[in-house]
Amino acid sequence: MKCLISILFLFLFWGCVNVSQNDNSLKDFNAVKIETILKRPESIRALHVCENHIFYGASGGEFGYLNTADNSVAYIGQVEEAKDLEFRAISRTKEADYILSAGNPALLYKVNYFGKRKLSYKEEGEKVFYDAMAFYDDLNGIAMGDPTKDCISILITKDGGENWEKVPCEKLPSIIEGEAAFAASNTNISIIEDKVWIATGGKTSRIYFSENMGESWEVYETPIISGKSTTGIYSIDFYNESTGIVIGGDYTNPDGKQQNKAITKDGGKTWKIIAEGEEPSYKSCIKFVPNSNAREIVAVGFTGISYSSDYGRSWKQLSDEPFYTISFLNDYTAYAAGKGRIVKLVFIENGPKQEVLSH
Repeated sequence: MKCLISILFLFLFWGCVNVSQNDNSLKDFNAVKIETILKRPESIRALHVCENHIFYGASGGEFGYLNTADNSVAYIGQVEEAKDLEFRAISRTKEADYILSAGNPALLYKVNYFGKRKLSYKEEGEKVFYDAMAFYDDLNGIAMGDPTKDCISILITKDGGENWEKVPCEKLPSIIEGEAAFAASNTNISIIEDKVWIATGGKTSRIYFSENMGESWEVYETPIISGKSTTGIYSIDFYNESTGIVIGGDYTNPDGKQQNKAITKDGGKTWKIIAEGEEPSYKSCIKFVPNSNAREIVAVGFTGISYSSDYGRSWKQLSDEPFYTISFLNDYTAYAAGKGRIVKLVFIENGPKQEVLSH
């Protein structure tokens, strides 16, 4: 009997723990506090947030760092050779940060917190246009861009970003004519361990998938709107190896809500349209909220900030403030960037719809 009572006690204890943990994870934001922490004359579309600092790339060949502890400016610099270009793709390892320009020429620099920089890769050509960059680990990284021949452009590094090589088209799937991508938020790439997913748009909206850091590739179709150079997937994010989400639309039709967001539960092989004909409309960046079991999602664009707490089935418009990209620090705090500024976002479960602070 004592043994039975002990077992029942343990069962009830763990049951209470599990319920408590589940309850704590079921957040439902209905407000966001927006604090401007940096104002610049440049457009900022690439943002990376880590525990100690915020790293960004911008137009005018600018890149910079802010301290997350007090939001102070650590360094802002301009690459003279890229002053007519925009750094729309960035990423980092433990040792260094990397910035990659959109447009011709493509200039990929290794940089650090103190502004020191080294050119690691250069590519020239009329069709050269890179969109996003990410690292799997401290040695292996990938960047993607629009086609210059009959495949999308893929750069690979295996030495921590010191050297980059372009993958020949013979090793990549062929494009569909008119297929390209969008350098809107540095989120065309999503990585989980050795797996990578790349989103495209234009005349088709597809997902390129590799399970071995780009050694081999598969391509999956999606139901996202396509057919024009301005339509397609603008952003992709995977919460784990199975669950991912995409968003986009047509930035020339910002109110369009048809076929612009979809979710997958099988690693990208198949996709299902969500919230069809409902908000949010066009967005340029989408992210799962950390530690939310893929239940909570935030999407941003020049059409504002939208939030879902039910796997994307329904959404709330938390703010009309325009942004291009977002990066989370934790499950309540994120940073967003847009035209001329970087802001700190604090999501709130109870409160007025929006509070805007200036800095």
